[in-house]
Amino acid sequence: MKQLLEGKTCLVTGGSRGIGKAIVLAMAEEGADILFTYLSREDLAEAVAEEVRAMGRKCLALQADASDNASAKAVVEKAVETFGHIDILVNNAGTTRDGLLIRMDESQWDEVLNTNLKSAFNYSKYVAQHMLSRRSGSIINISSVVGLFGNPGQCNYAASKGAINAFTRSLSKEVGVRGVRVNAITPGFILTEMTESLPEELRQQYIKDTALRRAGTPQDVANVAVFLASDKASYITGEIINCSGNMKS
Repeated sequence: MKQLLEGKTCLVTGGSRGIGKAIVLAMAEEGADILFTYLSREDLAEAVAEEVRAMGRKCLALQADASDNASAKAVVEKAVETFGHIDILVNNAGTTRDGLLIRMDESQWDEVLNTNLKSAFNYSKYVAQHMLSRRSGSIINISSVVGLFGNPGQCNYAASKGAINAFTRSLSKEVGVRGVRVNAITPGFILTEMTESLPEELRQQYIKDTALRRAGTPQDVANVAVFLASDKASYITGEIINCSGNMKS
């Protein structure tokens, strides 16, 4: 039986842990060759790369700051040089620096906006140029329900993710004429390293606010990403796909 992504190459930013790691492995399981970036912990990145290679897929892990434009251009060029083409881009790199706005310093704001939003600009710009010339491709932006509903203590994070949603809709209208699709996924409360540090009381409240009464897993998000990357989603673009178990605002 043919795999959903057989013959395709996928580039994932922030692919060494959490949701990014799950997406890397899920794409590889469906037949894609992988290039992913990571910011730190080379040991974790190489372990993920070995898992991909064990599936019989090609994989390259590159250390890169997704918020740096020159670095993004170099990564995209390396991907094309190594694999010949890029069929799927997943803009997953992200961070949080939470705090009430009146106490938030400029560095907290800039770091989150640069990592979460500018990185999507960087990679989408260079990958879209490549995809447009091939008249096909799927760009998937990892957003958040916080970008839809807001959250106290996360003005910077909410602003970055709300902007990702608008960016997704706008870019889809620019590149659709040449067969390139652009969609976003908005995860809710997902069990990752980022959420493990939350107080237990808050974790339980998030679960209570979710219709399915459970936390999501990175695999839940990865499953949606695989679908959006595949030809089964060939008529879906400009959409913000909620993957939150119907989490309340």
